[in-house]
This record gives sequence, C-alpha cells and structure tokens, in this order.
Amino acid sequence: MKSFFRFFYWLRGWKFETKLPKNLKKFVLVGAPHTSNWDFPAAMALLSIVPTKVHFAIKKEWTKFPYSLFMKPLGAVGIDRKAIKDGQNLKTTDVLANLFDQYNEFVLGIAPEGTRKPRENWKTGFYHIAQKANVPIVLGFVDYKKKIMGITEIIKPENFEMDMKR
Repeated sequence: MKSFFRFFYWLRGWKFETKLPKNLKKFVLVGAPHTSNWDFPAAMALLSIVPTKVHFAIKKEWTKFPYSLFMKPLGAVGIDRKAIKDGQNLKTTDVLANLFDQYNEFVLGIAPEGTRKPRENWKTGFYHIAQKANVPIVLGFVDYKKKIMGITEIIKPENFEMDMKR
C-alpha cells in the first residue's frame, strides 16, 4: 500500500527527500502537518522511504477484527487507554517507550498535533517517548504547496526547550 501511494504521488509530480541514514533502526518519527484524514495517504507515501516498518499508536478497538486486517499490516499498535487510566500507574508515553525494548528495529510515527485540527503548538508526548526509550527524534514533513515530502532532521533529545525550538 505504501508503494502504491508513493507511486500515486510521484505520478502527480511530488518529490521525496530524505536525510535518514539506512543504519538507523530505532527512532520516533514525527510527521506534520496532520490536519485531516486526507493526510493518511501522504503519510503512507512518506513512510515508503523509511527502510524500517513504521508503527503508530491507535485506539485498541481499531486493531480488532475486521479493522485489524487493514490496520495491523500498516503498523498499527493498539493502546488500551482505559487500562492505562485505571491501571498500573503507567502513562501512555511509558507504554509506547517500552515498545522499543521489545524489538531490534522499531520506528514509532507520531503526529505531534495530537488531533486532526490545526494547532499552534505541538503536544510533547513524542519527545518524552524518545527520551524514555533513548532514541532519536526524526522529523518528517509534507509540503502541499511545493509538492515535496520527506525527512529533514534527526534530533537526539537533550535539552527540551532548545530541541522544541528546532
């Protein structure tokens, strides 16, 4: 499906750029903007240039049959938010950061707006996940006006204020 979307965008004149080293196997991929469900096909096209399978968090209900037939192959990881609220004093960022310990290669894609509505400021969970998992943050983008999508920068989380300005 990712290759299909990449081909579709390529046919429409889109260009793909990446500065991602091929040996980077664990990271948090931050993709922006995410302001509508129509960003999904663009995200799938962008993910085709990442050599490692990219996962994304979603409500656990979307990873049950019949949705699982579509969502799991795309990389969906079901999160039981009720269990996190009721349970073991874990935060969602802890649950997602712990996934990095379970795999030799793991990429977690996150839309930092935390919603499909335009926001002035990003939520910061992606940063805390990367810090807890001790992995870098990789910045992905889609520029609809210039018809370019890609990966621009790798940030090792060290100083929250400075890193967020970048």
